[in-house]
Amino acid sequence: MDDGRRKSDRSRGNPEEIVKGIYKLEIPLPGSPLKAVNSYVIKGRERNLIIDTGMRRRECLDAMRAGLERLRVSLPDTDFFITHFHADHLGLVSDLATETTKIYLNGPDAARVLADGFSESFERSARLHGFPDHELHDALESHPARLYGPRLPLHFTQTCDGHTIRAGGYNFRCLETPGHSFGHTCLYDAENRMLISGDHILADITPNIQGWFDKWNPLQEYLKSLESTALLDVTLVLPGHRRVLHDMRGRIEELKRHHEKRAEEALHVLKTGPKTAYRVASEMTWDIACDSFDLYPLSQRWFALGETIGHLIYLEVLSKVRREITEERGRTLVLWRPGRSLSGH
Repeated sequence: MDDGRRKSDRSRGNPEEIVKGIYKLEIPLPGSPLKAVNSYVIKGRERNLIIDTGMRRRECLDAMRAGLERLRVSLPDTDFFITHFHADHLGLVSDLATETTKIYLNGPDAARVLADGFSESFERSARLHGFPDHELHDALESHPARLYGPRLPLHFTQTCDGHTIRAGGYNFRCLETPGHSFGHTCLYDAENRMLISGDHILADITPNIQGWFDKWNPLQEYLKSLESTALLDVTLVLPGHRRVLHDMRGRIEELKRHHEKRAEEALHVLKTGPKTAYRVASEMTWDIACDSFDLYPLSQRWFALGETIGHLIYLEVLSKVRREITEERGRTLVLWRPGRSLSGH
């Protein structure tokens, strides 16, 4: 193991003070290419605030408890703000919350957490878009939301855009930035020009924008959210993963260009004929060290499919692609092909 890896492992659960009274804990995510989630602890005189928690698994709980012990943070005196409902940000909160705890979560994501039949929607969409039938059960059973999500029921204090949360002398405004999730919400402190960005803006990796729901255009929403965020006066971004960021507007431009290139790549793949989204994903480039798409880990193929659907829905609204329903060996599939605008009509 190299020195950088040992240093990273030692840092897990060790508080790092980013600015006065705000500490970053790296909560490990074993087996995930994300490596860790950044949990931010804001110490206050009467109440503390923890932003995002990690998954509901022993490694996360041990790191969180170790960090809170070092900071002398008492859970009965602590509230939680969850940027979005994904398991690596929400899952552990059910093991940390007490009877005196508030759990802040945006309304759209809270509704999904508490809704019945949510996983069935994923299954239906994955099947329509060509995910292999013989692997679908294992993909769903091994999904982090199923394995490491929170115990339910949970009571959420639902936030909306503009909601104010005060913690440790900081005044945060809730900024809804949908795209990565239905109601993903950042915290913005105008006085200190600071944004706690969750998975909306990441410095070293691109947030995964997944399109499992046909009535929602997540990439369009994400790009609109980036545009609104770019108007803020921000000199420090505290993201949900990896390192902190100072050039927010420069990073936003990089993220916009990334998605433009991905959309162009999806269009290029479709030039050879109609394909399912799964087939499109298999012919696109991904930052995964495998010889073929079929050898990718199951979870990575799942996320690749979700992101590909998101880009295809975005292109469909722009009339650059269109979909058709077909039957193949008794299975209903969605095929994608170039739209009329691509041929200049």
